[in-house]
Amino acid sequence: MDRLLRCVVALVLAVVPAGLLAPSARAGTDGKWAPLAPGVGYRELTVRTPHGEARVYAVRADLRQPGVRADLLFPGAVAARAPLTRLAGARGAVAAVNGDFFDISEEQHPGVEATGAPSGPAVYRGRALKAAVPEAQRFGERPPPGDDDRDVFGVGVDGVARLDRLELDGRLWTPDGDHPLGGLNQYALPVGSIGAFTADWGGASRARAVCGSDTSRADPCSTDTWEVTVRHDRVVSASPTPGGGPIPEDSTVLLGREAGARVLAGLPLGTPVVVTHRLAATRPVPLAFALGAYPVLRGGRPVPGLDTTRAEPRTAVGLAGGGRVVVLLSTDGREGTSTGLTVAELARVVGDLGCRDGVFLDGGASATLAARDPATGVLTVRNRLDHGRERPVPNGIGLFAGTDRPSD
Repeated sequence: MDRLLRCVVALVLAVVPAGLLAPSARAGTDGKWAPLAPGVGYRELTVRTPHGEARVYAVRADLRQPGVRADLLFPGAVAARAPLTRLAGARGAVAAVNGDFFDISEEQHPGVEATGAPSGPAVYRGRALKAAVPEAQRFGERPPPGDDDRDVFGVGVDGVARLDRLELDGRLWTPDGDHPLGGLNQYALPVGSIGAFTADWGGASRARAVCGSDTSRADPCSTDTWEVTVRHDRVVSASPTPGGGPIPEDSTVLLGREAGARVLAGLPLGTPVVVTHRLAATRPVPLAFALGAYPVLRGGRPVPGLDTTRAEPRTAVGLAGGGRVVVLLSTDGREGTSTGLTVAELARVVGDLGCRDGVFLDGGASATLAARDPATGVLTVRNRLDHGRERPVPNGIGLFAGTDRPSD
């Protein structure tokens, strides 16, 4: 009898796909990589979890293939949003996923409009677009233990994708001395700091930047503020309150709160001022593009402390081949029968798709994966969206294939 039972168990294990008997999420075997373009493949799969099945949509790009590359998608301003298909279609992307968490609601601050700006750092074609807001001011899910508001996913100028951390290195130089910058084109400034806003910010109001604190997003907006405009290294205007509207290419707006406000209030019109800023990475190779992302997988292992209870629609990016292969994925989760994934399950799926490292991006109603139909050339959303419509997002990751450079 024991021998017969062992034979039955062995037969079951031989015919059931790997992972379907396991309690944790595993990548299924119901889909294979189908070509979207040379070096780019698309796959759909079903993941079985203890709380039900989740549908996953993935695109894999081999950055070693000629013409295959990844880039940041954004609407042309930090504080702006647009549907992912519009961002990707305008650039001629083969596929894309949504990006960083962002400032979508300001219910705690009556009269203050949400900026739509992303929370983490962003780099576009080697240029620093913005730095990270204070951790307590991020909108959306809390990061796993050990992750940081400065964490990013990006691709270096060497064409290799990587996880990194970007620290703002900025200073304000005045006749009375120099002062550190606490922000660059971000919707929330640290208490007592000075933030710089450039033309990349866009035309959104800067009032949100002085709301909340280093410990709570819901804390009141500061009334101890000062703003100056610097043009050609001279102070040309000043105001006790934050302003709005487009910033000229030759100008920088400096906004201070508390101690930072008092520094700026001491700069009369005409004062010579020099503003410098950059995003410093932990590795020597500069990043061609980057956006805020939370690591969930490092060296083939899920990072410790990932959430195991809350299943939601998810978006993630995985790295394989030493950073030469990138996998974008998103899920269903609020429409139909798909349950979504917990962050811990998401990390396992990224690993099961052959990745050694991975990050998760904004999820919920933002979770979107779009891919071009190789037969028709039409770019369409592949996952089932919350309420059946795209949520405008501030940025995303686009994949491109071919000899032509992606259009601006």
